[in-house]
Amino acid sequence: MHDRIFFTPVALSVGAGHKRMIASLFEMHDFLTEFPPSRRRLSYGAAVKACEAARAGEIPAESARDALITFAVTAGILWPSDQPIVSVKPVARGYGGFAA
Repeated sequence: MHDRIFFTPVALSVGAGHKRMIASLFEMHDFLTEFPPSRRRLSYGAAVKACEAARAGEIPAESARDALITFAVTAGILWPSDQPIVSVKPVARGYGGFAA
C-alpha cells in the first residue's frame, strides 16, 4: 500500500480564497478525512472508496483522482482552472510622492 502521485494535482478551495493542492493518494485521504461531515455529499463516499481501492492497488490512482474531482465539483470546492489576471500599472506621481 504505497503512496502514488497523481499525474496532475487537483486544486481545491479550502476557504477564504485559499487553495490546497492534492497531489497523491495520501494527501487525498488526509483531505477527505478532515472534510467536515456536515458538508459531505453522496459523492464523498464514492471518493473515499476510490481512494481506498487505489491505495490497495485495485484501481489506478487517476481513477481515484477523477472521483475526487467529481466530489469537489458537487461540493463546490474545485478551484477554478482559469485564474483571474492581475495587472499592475505604474501610478503617475506628483510632487511630494503622492499619486496624482
